[in-house]
This record gives sequence, structure tokens and C-alpha cells, in this order.
Amino acid sequence: MPAAHTSPPSRPHTILLCSQMPLFLGALFADIAYYRSYQIQWSNFAAWLIAAALVFAGLALLFALVGLLRERGSRQPVAYFLLLLATWVLGLVNALEHAKDAWAVMPWGLVLSIIVALLACAATWVGLARPRTGDAR
Repeated sequence: MPAAHTSPPSRPHTILLCSQMPLFLGALFADIAYYRSYQIQWSNFAAWLIAAALVFAGLALLFALVGLLRERGSRQPVAYFLLLLATWVLGLVNALEHAKDAWAVMPWGLVLSIIVALLACAATWVGLARPRTGDAR
């Protein structure tokens, strides 16, 4: 008898989670472009991308908090929540750094963008991973 195909459980916040990562990565690439060219518009573009990423990351953080309160016995929601929280807090610091004059953004804006992009990738990885439960069928 063939095994029944089961789809993974639906998580409504995955769109929010998957939206914040490319925005933070785009801000990193805009900072790299600004670092190489010193065209001020790249710094402005990075600031807007960071602001949009913070909206999506903040909403995903709310869903992660709800998931943390619902599943108290598992370690995955705790790691996911902490990674998203660190991403959001350092993203906010990065947004404040980018609110400065464009010439004052470097080098800390680029360093923070690298750290936040790595944290966003890690949070997305952990958030999309499903814990293994039960036996394989």
C-alpha cells in the first residue's frame, strides 16, 4: 500500500519570515555598493530596505512569540525567537546608524548590515526547519 502524501503544516508567518531576509540582504548589497562608489543614493536605498525589513521581522517576531508561548517543551521555538529578536534589535540599531548623514554611515553601517544579514539568514533557516517527530513511514 503506498504511503499517503502529507503536506507540511501550514504556518501563516512564513511569508513574513521569508520576506525579511532578502530585504536585509538587499540592504547589505546596497551598503557594499555605497562603500565601493560613495554614491549617496545607495545609502538611502539601504535605509529604506532596512526599514521595510524591520516591519516584516517585527511581525514575524510577534508570531514567534505566540509560537513560543504555545510550545513550551521544545527548544526550536526558543532559538527561533531569540534569533529573530537579535535580528530585529540589531536591525533597529542598523536603521539608526543609517539615519545619520550618508558620509557618517561607513564603516559601522556596513558591519551592522553584515551581522544583521547573517542573523536574518539563520533565523529564516531555523524558522523554516521542522522538528523531526515520529517515525518515517
